[in-house]
Amino acid sequence: MPHNLVIVESPSKAKTIGKYLGPGYEVLASFGHVRDLPPKDGSVRPDEDFAMEWELGDRAAKPVRDILTAAKAADTIFLATDPDREGEAISWHLEQILRDKKLDKGRTIGRVTFNEITKGAIQAAFKHPREVNAELVEAYLARRALDYLVGFTLSPILWRKLPGARSAGRVQSVALRLICERETEIEKFRAEEYWTIEATIAAPDGSTFPARLTHWEGQKLEKFSITREAEARAIADKLVGQSFTVAAQTKKEVRRNPGPPFITSSMQMESARKLGFGAQATMRLAQQLYEGVDIGGETVGLITYMRTDGVQLSEEAIGSCRSMIDQMYGQDYLPAAPRVYVSKAKNAQEAHEAIRPTDLHRHPDKVKKYLNDDQLALYDMIWKRTLAAQMESAVLDQTTIDLSGPNNSTLRASGSVIKFDGFLKVYTEGKDDVTDGASKSEDDENRRLPSLKDGAVLPAKEISPEQHFTQPPPRYSEATLVKALEELGIGRPSTYASIINVLQERNYVALDRKRFIPSDRGRIVTSFLENFFHKYVEYDFTAGLEEQLDDVSGGRLNWKKLLRDFWGDFSAAIDSAKPLTITQVIDTLDAELEAHLFPPRADGTDPRKCPLDGGRLGLKLGRFGAFIGCSNYPECEYKRPMSVGEGGATGEDGENNGPRVLGTHPDTGDNIEVKIGPYGPYVEMPGPEGKPKRASLPRGAKIADLTLEKAVDLLLLPKDLGIFPETGEKILANVGRFGPYVQAGKIFASVPKGEDILEVGLNRAIALLMDKKEKMKPLRILGEHPEGGEVGIYAGRFGPTVRHNNREANLTRVVVIDDITLEEAIKLLAEKGRARLGTKTKPAKKAAAKKAAPKTVAKVAGKKPARAKAK
Repeated sequence: MPHNLVIVESPSKAKTIGKYLGPGYEVLASFGHVRDLPPKDGSVRPDEDFAMEWELGDRAAKPVRDILTAAKAADTIFLATDPDREGEAISWHLEQILRDKKLDKGRTIGRVTFNEITKGAIQAAFKHPREVNAELVEAYLARRALDYLVGFTLSPILWRKLPGARSAGRVQSVALRLICERETEIEKFRAEEYWTIEATIAAPDGSTFPARLTHWEGQKLEKFSITREAEARAIADKLVGQSFTVAAQTKKEVRRNPGPPFITSSMQMESARKLGFGAQATMRLAQQLYEGVDIGGETVGLITYMRTDGVQLSEEAIGSCRSMIDQMYGQDYLPAAPRVYVSKAKNAQEAHEAIRPTDLHRHPDKVKKYLNDDQLALYDMIWKRTLAAQMESAVLDQTTIDLSGPNNSTLRASGSVIKFDGFLKVYTEGKDDVTDGASKSEDDENRRLPSLKDGAVLPAKEISPEQHFTQPPPRYSEATLVKALEELGIGRPSTYASIINVLQERNYVALDRKRFIPSDRGRIVTSFLENFFHKYVEYDFTAGLEEQLDDVSGGRLNWKKLLRDFWGDFSAAIDSAKPLTITQVIDTLDAELEAHLFPPRADGTDPRKCPLDGGRLGLKLGRFGAFIGCSNYPECEYKRPMSVGEGGATGEDGENNGPRVLGTHPDTGDNIEVKIGPYGPYVEMPGPEGKPKRASLPRGAKIADLTLEKAVDLLLLPKDLGIFPETGEKILANVGRFGPYVQAGKIFASVPKGEDILEVGLNRAIALLMDKKEKMKPLRILGEHPEGGEVGIYAGRFGPTVRHNNREANLTRVVVIDDITLEEAIKLLAEKGRARLGTKTKPAKKAAAKKAAPKTVAKVAGKKPARAKAK
């Protein structure tokens, strides 16, 4: 029988495919990429027509060795890596390694691809092997060379000109610019006040409905037509107690169509909105569903390949969808013809299907017992979205009623009710943030207006002016950032998760309440690139490069011409930046970031004035990054982190790990500082008799979130909460080495994670202490100790213990508590916990053999005596 070797990326994929192929096939995993460019100068050599040097990855040696050994015994070698550019690149690397070892001689090497890991798809793919796609490989080589040339040429410039900066990347720097620009928009935003007049109208049937004033004295009211409270109240006063006439009614039927099946980016966005999963977590779960899950003893791939930007479905999948819709919901929910979708995204590659279940008949309820909660949530979302994409449109009845009133005024009421739910029966798409909180259409949905006759006169039960303020644009979430990158044509669907991850790893951004906030390091890097390498962080330029890479993969552009054109301009930009001095860079960034670093003060004083000697504050660069310092440095030693804003003070690492002044105590005027000690961050201020008063930050608290007010509250600890009724002792709240706790005498109870020690009141403290007291009760009383007092078994921090007075001995968790006798417990206590019941003692070292044995030795359960632990 011929011997066939199949190479895939992952062991789980290998396991699934191996079952489908049967005997005669050996399936091995490469464990991802096997080769990469060494992280050193010269891995891509532009002077040698962009020659590239490759080396095996850190973890690739053993998998490659196993593959080469197996290849020697194989008649045919199948490269079955993923069906995208990265998968094609891995197959190319493997083929090159095999050819370098002459293992292509006398053997056939074929490339097979499949969009889903099912028995039918696998067997069909192996009947039609092909060669590695040279054009896709060239696109990969061009992309890899571009990323290397930007990273290894631009990053050293950053390190020299901006100490503390980490790196720059071709795509990550553009994504960072998006986040920084949004933050600048928020900082520059100034809220504007405006007013609306809201009414509650009584209908003849006794019901009421809301309406809003749209015209006054014959003039249409725009958003900022009423900007003062006095004006709003004057208008409202004229309408109070008045009646309004039904002047016009408009009814129309609106059809709402379902969204297309998921592609990589839309799956990431919707997963973030509906499930709260980050891009990386979503892709990890999707990979598990794609590669296979054990369903009743058979490993089955539940979804198609998850890195795709094609929205189309196969005819077979569409047929399966329509069959399920008819079966589950009936003909009313089935469109007359299948829905056909075309991608609207820039640079879409529609070679692959959308992400869908491999078998629509595997309803989420049927597979839930085989999946964990996160896997099930994602599979359920994919299943419902796929089915909904082929369902009938939802039909809504929208009604608008105009009511005329005094002073030539008009009130308008809008309502919308679902007449036919259509695809909404299965799936409703998640929503992103909207500015001004003004999504009135959502409020109107499912608001049914009463049936009224034209000319009917209706009284206003209530007229009220309402104040509003414009809202700043929201910070990017993972979902909205992915959406922005996709719309701009920056990056690829398969790279969004890694882009986001790199920005966080470099401490360029932080994710706070699921929103991205740029760190000061991130803002400095972005400002530097915008000023000195502007072209290379332009959105259009980056998207244009992606289009050129698509042209390479489509055979329309030579990959080395792309590199030559890019390198000519880029190397010139690098050369022009090399003579820049750090002073020139700092002066430029100081001016560029002035609004961020020195925002106007409420009292109108100069935000650049040094509080110590009146010098001019400005941006400085130290060994570990940027900070704000005085122009009279080093005579004046004033310095602070770059910014003190809404999120507290931040340094080059997102958290300043050096001493800094938070402000002055409101009662004493003493400086309050935040510092880092051996057990974590703490706040400090001068105390009585020259001894400083300190308070630790609660476990998990970030320095970046610390405010002066919070620090003042922490310095009040330990805080007297009241009396513990069980003992009559004071209850104290405090923060210790292991986190926040409450204490009453000798009873200590930890405050659970997520609870603020400063918010814990008397009732909560009593509940925690009572719970702890209950846990302090023995699990079992063994009897009286010969020396007096009870011997008991208690629940300890690391498992059960036997205890007598102040002595205790640990028990292993495998011991059955009911089996322990009083005699065994007394022997263990005699050793003060040096011997563990049910464990073997380690042999004594020879050097210690000469020492005398301890006077009291416990012999438990037939074990050898335990040696005393050296003090």
